[in-house]
Amino acid sequence: MNITEEQLCTDLSRVFTLLRRRFDRAMTEQGASLAQTKILMCVKAYAGAGRAADIAEALDIAPRTVTEALDGLERDGMVRRVPDAEDRRVKRVTLTPAGDAAIAVTDPLRRQLSREVMGVLDLSEREHLNAALQKILRGLAEI
Repeated sequence: MNITEEQLCTDLSRVFTLLRRRFDRAMTEQGASLAQTKILMCVKAYAGAGRAADIAEALDIAPRTVTEALDGLERDGMVRRVPDAEDRRVKRVTLTPAGDAAIAVTDPLRRQLSREVMGVLDLSEREHLNAALQKILRGLAEI
């Protein structure tokens, strides 16, 4: 079988799109979308010390996108922005109990969905897929 590089890229893109949709749909039903959960988890990882710019850099997304997402999360009561003690121009982002609860609800769901999706592969196939993806990621990092 002669599979072109373009076909592999197309298939990989399609897998990513379908995977994102499936996760997002299921997670939104639980109260926080995939995108919201990623930001909430990043906020949690910074333990109240992160700024919107830090989150944008960590997730490799535009600062404006993070600001808009934080606006929505703040409206929904999942995060708070508080002035930095040393520089009042800086706002630190912290999780609220509602944000923590959203992560707690979606974490087992993300794990379950991952098992379902990857359950079609046996251990050897998973190892080969992981090796191939790591090789692609290394190649992309060099570009």
